[in-house]
Amino acid sequence: MALFCAAVGRRFSLDLYGIRTNGVTVIHSSFTATSGARLPLYRHYSSPKSRLGIGLQIVSRLQGANAKYELFLQRYFPRFYVLYHTFTKGIQLLFQDAKEVTVIRTRMLNNSVEVQDLPYRDMEKLRQFRRDMIKAIPLLLISIPPFANYLVFVLMYLFPRQLLIRHFWTPQQQTEFQGLNHSHRAQHHWAVLKGLESAGSHVKDGRLKISLLDLCNKVQSGVHPNISDIQAIRGLFSGAPLSIKRINANQMRQLCPLFFLTPRLPTPMIGTRLNSHAIELLQLDRALSRHGLHQLDDSELRQACYVRGLDSGSLSINQCREWLSQWLQFSSHLKESEVSLLVHSMVLLSANYPKPSHH
Repeated sequence: MALFCAAVGRRFSLDLYGIRTNGVTVIHSSFTATSGARLPLYRHYSSPKSRLGIGLQIVSRLQGANAKYELFLQRYFPRFYVLYHTFTKGIQLLFQDAKEVTVIRTRMLNNSVEVQDLPYRDMEKLRQFRRDMIKAIPLLLISIPPFANYLVFVLMYLFPRQLLIRHFWTPQQQTEFQGLNHSHRAQHHWAVLKGLESAGSHVKDGRLKISLLDLCNKVQSGVHPNISDIQAIRGLFSGAPLSIKRINANQMRQLCPLFFLTPRLPTPMIGTRLNSHAIELLQLDRALSRHGLHQLDDSELRQACYVRGLDSGSLSINQCREWLSQWLQFSSHLKESEVSLLVHSMVLLSANYPKPSHH
């Protein structure tokens, strides 16, 4: 195709020559001005179909190169390949969770739904994702610069439990780290019980005082208490000296590891965080009661017990189900003003389970 344009007044000519090959049109133009200068201009145009084809070819080549790279790592560097595979899969799981959380948040906004009214699985997803993000933000910032992924791999290898979230743990690491984390919080059980016992000595009601001290002695001697033993002291935890905001600073700091919170903060901030996490746990219990314990799969059942203070990895599914059923039977009657009892029960009901009750 050739086009010619002439302009009257000044000598001006424009010639275009277009050649179309393989779906790409190449247009050649020559520009002539009075100065006699000739400036060749080239432009390339591609159809949508051809651009799509080129894009698919690029993606296909990248996938092929990535597959060869993974095969190379798997053959010659098997340990590094495990890290690499865990990292890439973790990224996918993290973005999947982010997408699900966005859907939940959008539905809450459109339907004017409060968090406490969400279905159990949605509420648990939001809770876990928020905790994951708080822990993952430093690592995500490190991985932003070019080639920083290699530094992330080193950190994954050296400090996986401390720096990485569950998305970047291997299945073996998930089991191992959950046991280690529980061992860490279990180290504070004795201090929590002694603090509860010390606070009980200041209770004015003689009957409640005896019930509380007797409960502390039972647990300290290795006895798993009955739900009725805990319900009997319920009235002590809505005010002084055992409500979340009335317990002493040392007791607050001993309770922090139960939620994996740092105790190295000012006392008012610790009290606020403990109260927030305790209310969130109470709302989860209410949502789980509505959802139905029988609808949880084995993984969800173990996770629910673990969140509430139990070392679920060392127990059978039936034991986990029995314990969680007892927990819900107890927590379903609590008010938000009594969440201090819920927090302390993470020790009272988990410290000696599954040892048989003594009467």
